[in-house]
Amino acid sequence: MTEMRHIRVERTGDGVGVLTIDRRERLNSLDVETAQDFRRAGLQLARDRDVRAVIIRAEGGVFCSGADLKYIRDGGDGQELGYLQPEAREREGGYGEIFKQILEYIHSAISEIRRAPKPFIAAVDGPAAAGGFGIAMSCDLVIASERAWFEWAYFKTGLTGAESSTFFLPRLLGLRKALELVLLNPRLSADQALDWGLINRVIPDGSLDAEALRIAAELAQAPTEAVGVAKRLLNHSSGMDRLDVHLDAELTELARIADGANFAEGIAAFFEKRKPEFESE
Repeated sequence: MTEMRHIRVERTGDGVGVLTIDRRERLNSLDVETAQDFRRAGLQLARDRDVRAVIIRAEGGVFCSGADLKYIRDGGDGQELGYLQPEAREREGGYGEIFKQILEYIHSAISEIRRAPKPFIAAVDGPAAAGGFGIAMSCDLVIASERAWFEWAYFKTGLTGAESSTFFLPRLLGLRKALELVLLNPRLSADQALDWGLINRVIPDGSLDAEALRIAAELAQAPTEAVGVAKRLLNHSSGMDRLDVHLDAELTELARIADGANFAEGIAAFFEKRKPEFESE
């Protein structure tokens, strides 16, 4: 099995697994390889019976900034790594095709996080934007450092939401506040995210990892079967059985929009550091 370059998996010995994103040179953004390895690591920890609680964290003072727009603009890496929908994949594609490959892996990992009979904790230090925002929201608990911030962000480049964000936001906030967050796209500090109900706790800077390990170790001592059943029942009560269908819809719509004129304008404006001029399509 090949080594993972930007994802690290650790087991503490007391029933806690830690998944670390470390692509700090690109603000922990996601290319196909990193998305593939995130899924691989997530499945390892979700299915390891000796791991009873999982932390998702990152290095470099950034949780995750979503898809790597430079990688997408430059055409990806030319490798055919997507495999979840091979029969639907075209041989040649534009921006949407690269997004599809990234999202297939991330969406599969998110689905596994929700189905796993153990708690997943997002420990967010620094920005969690776009896909990073969605990954954090998919976890069972979210704790954040004081310097963390959260932004939905997709509209900035002419895209729509993915990585489960449009599924979880109305369930976390209610429809009215979810629409406010999506349409107005405020950048929320950790304290504001706590007030909105997006996260569970704000931790002093420098203490996040220790607190995440403390919470995870406490959860790892809980009755595993009972925890898994409680999570499954709560998921069922919130319509989690529709998650996979919703993730497929997010992938399809984002990939379609990514091949349109507005994303082409949005990504050009992003790199030219100017305000985009979107069209009415």
